[in-house]
Amino acid sequence: MNATVRIFDGLVVFLAFLAIAYTYLTGTSRTGIEWVGSTALVLSAGLCLLIGGYLRFVARRINTLPEDYEEAEISDGAGELGFFSPHSFWPFFIAFSILIVGFGAAFWNWWVLLGGAVALIITACALVFEYHWGQEKH
Repeated sequence: MNATVRIFDGLVVFLAFLAIAYTYLTGTSRTGIEWVGSTALVLSAGLCLLIGGYLRFVARRINTLPEDYEEAEISDGAGELGFFSPHSFWPFFIAFSILIVGFGAAFWNWWVLLGGAVALIITACALVFEYHWGQEKH
């Protein structure tokens, strides 16, 4: 976990430096600052900062992982990595809800946008609580 945290910390520094340099260099050009790229780099640095902070927070609560040992073998990390639900259909409905929200935003139809947002909230909650309902509900 510590190696992953260091990777994201390095990405934060790199992307922040790149955002500053990009903004400065496009600002000195004849067309002015290119805001889309500058904003994307700043937001990417912020996202890496959030992910690195979350991983640092989680690393305090779990045991040391094999990735943190220099003498670790590949077989040390073998075993179950987590739970995956291959039969869940909720990700498809979440993607469809995002498609509806996108159409509503693109054509600025507030009723389509609102309907897609409600569908997105419902499908995201259904995905999260899929295994919290009893077996009789499936």
